[in-house]
Amino acid sequence: MSENMRAISQDILGGPEVLTEVQLPRPVPGPGEILVRVRAAGLNPTDWKHRAIAGVFLPPPPFVLGWDVSGEVAETGIGVTLFHPGDEVFGMLPYPNGHGALAEYVVGPARAFARKPTSLDHVQAAAIPLAALTAWQVLIDTAELQSGQRVLIHAAAGGVGHFAVQIAKAHGAYVIGTASAPNHDFLRDLGADEVIDYRTVDFAEAVRDVDVVLDVIDDDNSIRSLRTLRPGGLLVTLRPFGDVDLAAEANKLGVRAQRLLVEDDHAGMVALAGLVESGKLRPTIAGTFPLTEAAKAHALGDTGRTVGKLVVTVP
Repeated sequence: MSENMRAISQDILGGPEVLTEVQLPRPVPGPGEILVRVRAAGLNPTDWKHRAIAGVFLPPPPFVLGWDVSGEVAETGIGVTLFHPGDEVFGMLPYPNGHGALAEYVVGPARAFARKPTSLDHVQAAAIPLAALTAWQVLIDTAELQSGQRVLIHAAAGGVGHFAVQIAKAHGAYVIGTASAPNHDFLRDLGADEVIDYRTVDFAEAVRDVDVVLDVIDDDNSIRSLRTLRPGGLLVTLRPFGDVDLAAEANKLGVRAQRLLVEDDHAGMVALAGLVESGKLRPTIAGTFPLTEAAKAHALGDTGRTVGKLVVTVP
């Protein structure tokens, strides 16, 4: 095994053109960690946002982005009992500071991973972790979704959204999704009970008595979504910061609101793998790109018009 590895790094913030292939030292797993030979890395909107905009989470570049990983265990650190070299695993590196998936090798906590479902290849598996964990932590961990409850999922054809639809249906919920008209058949195929064209219909007038809202848009959309909730219902937004006190606005209407930031989660990954193996969860791949074309993947992600997930392969 070489002491160096290929990776996609950047020295400055900016557009996809700032991403370049470099040689970096291969990381070494510490106690409780595993070294994974990356076979595929899923991309998420947070990747292009961190690439382009200075934020509160990461220090200035240089850095290697990417949180979603599927690959094989190459080495284990002291104390690791879950995995052994050669095991196929998938998982999400700790968000936000555990980034580094756009590389031949990456180190992460053993319990950020689970065994890759045998029914998936590495591309499919790499598409799942961050987006599906986010949906799981919103619907199951936070909202404690129950069979028969009504769920409104915004941007339902996107990365998080298309997993949320499937997770909600797997738990017996009635699912309402917002999406542009061309994506309605896709969502119905995933199990959505109702689909609303946000371009022509005001969801805030069309939807009522919802138990849970998952919002990925913005605070204005969240404020409008509060009106769709039944008394005591819950809205969860994926925007961790905002100028609006959503909890206070929700309280005025007799409902609740929370902001969620996804966490790495072994138990969640195991649960998602179980849904995959039972045929209740499947990723939709919007496109695949080799590591050398990571910038092209980012450029496509920047359009905000992909259905499902973009994945980078690492030969």
